[in-house]
Amino acid sequence: MFPISRMKLSEMRDLLIREDIQLTKSLGQNFLHDGNQLRRIIEAAELSPSDKVLEIGPGLGPLTELLLKNAGEVLAIEKDGRLVEVLRDRFGLNDDGSGSRRREEADFPGRLSDPPPHVGGYNALRLLHADALEFLKHEPYDWHDWKLVANLPYSVASPILVELAKGERSPSRIVATLQLEVARRLMAQAGDDDYGLLTLLVQLDFEPRDSFKIPAGCFFPQPDVDSACVVLVRRAQPLLPEERRNDFHRIVKRAFSQRRKMMMKLLKADWPEAALTRAFTAVGLSPQTRAETVGVRQFVALTSLLR
Repeated sequence: MFPISRMKLSEMRDLLIREDIQLTKSLGQNFLHDGNQLRRIIEAAELSPSDKVLEIGPGLGPLTELLLKNAGEVLAIEKDGRLVEVLRDRFGLNDDGSGSRRREEADFPGRLSDPPPHVGGYNALRLLHADALEFLKHEPYDWHDWKLVANLPYSVASPILVELAKGERSPSRIVATLQLEVARRLMAQAGDDDYGLLTLLVQLDFEPRDSFKIPAGCFFPQPDVDSACVVLVRRAQPLLPEERRNDFHRIVKRAFSQRRKMMMKLLKADWPEAALTRAFTAVGLSPQTRAETVGVRQFVALTSLLR
């Protein structure tokens, strides 16, 4: 078993060579190793011993280790079976008294209520070998009392966040490292160049609180794109009741289907012009308005008026 301690870059390289693991670019395998950046992520998560944390894409486990030290329970979902084996060895999940492979891969989330194994002096850890996006789509689990803290695989970061940010079942806080371009979309406000469909699908349920850039040199191997960590907090009160969420999604997707066109013209494909005119007037929007200038609360108001 590998010692559970902060993994240095040299140790990361040696481990991959020793285990004969060639990293796969399609899986977005760029591992964050910089200790200062890892600590910033932990601080942003505001963890307590009672917290339950979902980590997607733990890789070699440097963030997992810090999560286990600061939270009460961690569920780590890893797609790459080679890295699952490394994580099992590193965190002792095959040792007596600290879990077994069968236990860690048990049916989920039905067994989530079972007490997870503890790892030495660390808190409880579960390791799930699965495609996280497919898992989230097909397992309707309630994450409302969990936090997502993860260095997300860049290729699937956006759909994962959209899948998680769904009303009452969404995590209380999201602290995610992802591509800088995606981070800007998540933090954008109406009128910003980066404001768009992803912004609205996530901000319907989450308020953007903070973000910070992470240099490429903090990852191994270095990614070709810039990175950032974002902090999103679930809204204390939902902006829309659950039964109107599909209408909201329908409106914003249609409104951004051709970004440079006037929004009312696009929405005429689904709603009568008279109803749109009344709704736009009530919300204070002109018929020439483009979607990129309409705030999330205005879209919410339109959803209620066009229901």
